[in-house]
Amino acid sequence: MGGLHQYQVFGRAIPTKTNPQPDVVKMQLFATDAVRARSKFWYFMKKLRRVKKANGEIIAVNEIFEKKQGMVKNYGITIRYDSRSGTHNMYKEYRDMALTG
Repeated sequence: MGGLHQYQVFGRAIPTKTNPQPDVVKMQLFATDAVRARSKFWYFMKKLRRVKKANGEIIAVNEIFEKKQGMVKNYGITIRYDSRSGTHNMYKEYRDMALTG
């Protein structure tokens, strides 16, 4: 199985008479290929913007590459989740050569 790649997906709702110029949404996603990045984009669009695939369009899908691949960098990941006892915040830092591992 292939590794993860970082993609930048631009999309919007289809223009209508009431909204002739809808806002463009940009998402940075991690996926194995461009098809799965598009699928994740629609998954989050349904939840965040209430736009389904039938009522929207993808403008562009671009893969993002590292600028300096041979350098060690620090990456931080922040997670927030709700449990039965309350809301928790977590932060973890990693050192790696690339963001995608």
